[in-house]
Order: sequence, then C-alpha cells, then structure tokens
Amino acid sequence: MVTTSRFLEAPRRLRAFVRAHETSLVVLAALVGIIAGLVVVAMSVAVAGLHALLFNIPIRERLSSQDSVEPLRALLVPSFGGLLLGVVFLWLARWRPAREIDPIEANALHGGRMSFRGSVIVALQTIWSSGVGASVGLEAGYTQLASGLAASLGRGFHLRRADQRIMVGCGAAAAIAGAFGAPLAGAFYAFELVIGGYTPASLTPVGVAAVAGYFVTHGFVALSLGIGLGPVGNVLGRDLVIAALLGILAALFGILIMRGCRALREPIVEDRTLAAAAPRAWRPWRWAARPADAAGDVVGPWRAAFCQHRSMPMAVIAGVFVLKAIASVISLGSGFRGGLFFATLFMGMLGGHLFAAGIDALWPDLDLDPNVYGIIGMSALSASVIGGPLTMSFIALESTGNLWLTTAVLVAVIISTQITRELFGYSFATWRLHLRGETIRSAADVGWIRDLTVRSLMRPDVSTVNADMGIEQFRGKFPLGSKNQVVAVDAGGPLCRAGAGGGCARGGYQFGGRSGRHPSLPGCRAASRHEHPASDRRF
Repeated sequence: MVTTSRFLEAPRRLRAFVRAHETSLVVLAALVGIIAGLVVVAMSVAVAGLHALLFNIPIRERLSSQDSVEPLRALLVPSFGGLLLGVVFLWLARWRPAREIDPIEANALHGGRMSFRGSVIVALQTIWSSGVGASVGLEAGYTQLASGLAASLGRGFHLRRADQRIMVGCGAAAAIAGAFGAPLAGAFYAFELVIGGYTPASLTPVGVAAVAGYFVTHGFVALSLGIGLGPVGNVLGRDLVIAALLGILAALFGILIMRGCRALREPIVEDRTLAAAAPRAWRPWRWAARPADAAGDVVGPWRAAFCQHRSMPMAVIAGVFVLKAIASVISLGSGFRGGLFFATLFMGMLGGHLFAAGIDALWPDLDLDPNVYGIIGMSALSASVIGGPLTMSFIALESTGNLWLTTAVLVAVIISTQITRELFGYSFATWRLHLRGETIRSAADVGWIRDLTVRSLMRPDVSTVNADMGIEQFRGKFPLGSKNQVVAVDAGGPLCRAGAGGGCARGGYQFGGRSGRHPSLPGCRAASRHEHPASDRRF
C-alpha cells in the first residue's frame, strides 16, 4: 500500500535548497542512517523484552543462548502467539485490505514511495513473530521500518524519483549495516537488492548511511549485534574448486527452502476455499496450528554453543540443521512476519561444517577446515535465497578480514546465485512479488513505464481553431511565423475535417485543400502538415 497523504513537509525554500545541491542528499542520508540505527536497537530491545517476559529468561540474555527452555512455554507461546497474530491479520484485512509494500517493490514499481503507517505495522508484526519464538529473521522488519522512514523523509522534501529511490536504499543499507556489523555489506545490500544497481551518484549517500547506521547501533555494546566467527585456517588453491561444489549444493538447498515456504503457505494462508469452508471463529487457529514451529527455539540454544565451542558431534549438527530448516519453512509458510537472512546464515554455517566433514570422510588426506567451509556455506546459501552475491562476500570479509577466504566465498556465491537464477529464476524477495502477479526480477525502476499515460505523452500546447473560422480571421489570429501547426475543431471539441459537401466530419481537418488526421488522438493514422494560404509557411 502506498500512501498519498502528507504528514510531513519541509519548508519550500529548504526543499528547493536540498533539491539543488547533491551534498544536501548526503546530509539526509546521514540522518536516515542515524534513524535506522536507532530502529535496529529499538526493535532488538523489544524482542529481548518479549523473550524475557514470555520465556522467563534474563533480558540481557538471548533466547538462543539458553541451555534449555521450559517445554510448556516452548509449545504454548508460539502457538498462542500465532493465534493472536492471526486475529490481528483478520482485523487488518478489514481496516487495510491492500497489502503493504516492501522496499524492493517500492523502488521497482512505485518510485520509492512507501506507506509509513504500513511500515510500522510490518515492523510490529515482525517483532511479535520473533518475540513469540517463530523462526524468522528480524532483518525484514529492520529494513521495512528504516526504509519507510527514509521514504517519508524524502517525500517531505519532494525529492526527485531517482533521489527518492536512493533514500529508500539508504534506509535498508543502514539497517543491514547495523544489524550485521558490516557497513560494506549493508551498502551493497542496498545496491544489489533495493536500488537495483550501482551508480557514482548513489555511492556517497548510501555509504554514509551505512556507516552512520553501523556506528549508532554498535554504540550500544551490550546488545552484541553482528556476526561472531571463530578463527579460520589458511585457504589453499584446492579450496576454490571445493567451494564451487559447495555453491552448487547451497543453491539446490536454497531452492528447496523457498519452494517449501510456498508449498506450505498456499494451503494454510492463501487457500481461500479452505478458509471459506472453516467456521469464522476457527480461522485464526490456522496461524496457531503449527506445533513443530517450537523447533524455531528448540534449536536456538545450540546456536550460541556452536559458535563458541564448534565441537559438537556431526549427528547433532545435522539434526539442528534439519530442525532449523523445518522451523523456518513452517514459520514463514504459516504466515509469521520476518525474513530468511538470519536463518540462512545459520543454516549455511551448519551445512558448511557438514560438507567439510563429509569430504573428509571420503578423502581424509584433504583435512578441510570446517570453519572455512562454514563461512563459505553461510554465504553461498544466503546468496541463493536472498540474492546478493557481493553482499554475502562482504559479510565474510568484514567478519573475518581474510581476503583469500573472501575469494573462495566469491566463487561459491557466484555459482550459487547463477544456478538459482537458472533453475528457479528469482530470489526469495522477488519471487514473492512474482507470486503476486508481478514480473520483476530486481529492484530496477520499471514503475515509470506504468505511470505513462496517453495524456502525459500528448502535447498540451497545440493551438486549435473553430472549423467555421474564415481565412482572414485566421490570418489575424495567427500571423505568419507565430505558429507552426494549428488544429481545426468543431464546436464540441473533437478534431474535424472537411467533408465532400464542405461540412466538418469528425476525425480530421482541412486547410489549403489537404486533409489529414492528427497523430495525438486515438484512431488517427498519420499527420500531414498544411501550407498557410498565400505563403510557403507550413503549420
């Protein structure tokens, strides 16, 4: 949903100054970065508060770092949380029947226009979904609210279409940079996924916003945001070849996850026949009928242990990998709000360890470093699902500082992305738009084509005269050299032409013995210029 109301508008002189100076856009981008950093902090604190309240854990500890969770809470909190969310969805369907627009769709189809109110709603739904234990990522809420605020700020300054799209990208870049502790990854997330391309004009504002979001978010050290990775070993030439194989497997698994989300969502959320057949009072339970979603936090305690010790048995890692995949598919497929960014990073890390262990079992002499392949798998799987190869490469670089490892990651993500596009055609974000009937595959601006109308293409400054006007009167009204072209119309306004009996027939015109049709009206085939009487001047 795109809002047309103006609740914030800068003074006219300030708007003119901002539009006239590119540096002003950089200042706005820095402001957006600060706001986005605060959004990340506020949403993270809100989710931590819900976890403390609903799961009875200390507020300064993460739910995923707990050694155990009460089984009754792990089952009831997600179920009743889903029930409440389903009731909210039913109420919103009456109050706001149109779907909300995410940053990618806004930039691709709507020139960067987003609804501020809708962005707040999506962010609150994401907070609640994660707070009740659903296996969803908060990055969707981060980018939605940050980009929505940036779009509102740009609309208040009446920015041009291209600048408005950059502002939306600045919001997303700052949110991702703050959430993952990776300014370069945040900037390229905006370039690849939200803006749809890199230009020198967008580099400075997006980069400034990403850095500002990173510093604001990480000023709150107690939150411990970002990706923590252990030490990695040396990367050899053979690792580049093996990384390519891991990229192929990551692409296939990523496609499986995306198809699983769709296969589950269709009968549970979008099947109107099933919804109509069920009694109205039962419909909210569709969001609660998902006991397996408790696995979203059953696997949570292993996440911190895996990152800290990395010495769990392979059978346990495989079990966590499968449970996390099932939990993510069920959570998103059943209608919870959130993303797959965090989930695919974690699953990719687990899958990379399993891959290294499997290769070592077949060829023990290779002695692959599981941490290296965990990072490669993390980046390759996320690139397949999210669709940003350079974004994932920079996350690996900023998390490890290892250039050779980043090279291996780049090989894997290139192969993973290409296979996904060849076999599946879309990333998770653009595929959701495809299911809604859109034909876009990126955030490249194609919306301006839809905004074109016949009226906007027609010339509004065409002079017209009444078909009954005499030659002398016509010469007096339009002296030689004053106009190049004049269109004759009848009293009702439509274009007319002289008929066989000297009358006016609709659809054409005549002067100087020649007739033709005007090209700017429907049904007209060709235009002919007519000579001014007693002159060589054409009009």
